[in-house]
Amino acid sequence: MLWLGHATVRITTPGGKVLVIDPWLGGNPKTPAAFKPLASLGKVDLILVTHAHPDHFTDAPALGQLNKAKMVVPSDFGYTLLALGMVPEDGMIRLHKGATVMPFGDGGLKITGVHAEHSSQMRMKNPTTGKDEVWPGGEPMGYIIELENGFKIWHTGDTAVFGDMQLIGRTYRPDLVMASIDGAFTMNPVDAALAMTEMVKPKYVMPIHFGTLPIMRGTAADFKAALGRSPVQMLVIDPGQKVEF
Repeated sequence: MLWLGHATVRITTPGGKVLVIDPWLGGNPKTPAAFKPLASLGKVDLILVTHAHPDHFTDAPALGQLNKAKMVVPSDFGYTLLALGMVPEDGMIRLHKGATVMPFGDGGLKITGVHAEHSSQMRMKNPTTGKDEVWPGGEPMGYIIELENGFKIWHTGDTAVFGDMQLIGRTYRPDLVMASIDGAFTMNPVDAALAMTEMVKPKYVMPIHFGTLPIMRGTAADFKAALGRSPVQMLVIDPGQKVEF
């Protein structure tokens, strides 16, 4: 797994499939220069977008076109993309919360949409008028990704703490949670630590979505301190670094 800063992650599965979640590279101040060109990611088989905000979606259409890769999106956001001609219908998988898809067929990885407590609107500049426009982005989501070997990853997307994190933890039992901790747009380190230690209880947690902008004051050190002596093992890597399981 390669973290590229903010919420952008590339996952190579045991079966050799490459997933990219929330691709924001060129304009991402935390993405290392070597990974800003989309071609630097190599082969991409599937793209997952948690919601419509530009720091999670901006590079998804171009990355999909470059690799002829399908894009998993919250269902209603998919209709917006179709109406604007940004992604063809055969280039996306519209997913509802609670639904599971197997994009590579039986026996392959499984992707399930789960709740995220956030917002979702697509903001863009109309190339014809030059005016800023806002379009419906559907419901924000997180994703449970079950790899071919049964290892489960929960990318929370942007979210505050919510009580049903406990239900998600009990139902899907993720091995690794990639948890947003910035405290300005998502849960802060203390809230995220509460969610991990009291509700979800994964084996590993990796903080994401922090330090990108000055307003994002949550840090990995704050998160580690809040976890205390929890048995949940925190993974800390820098953007551009990999971790293997």
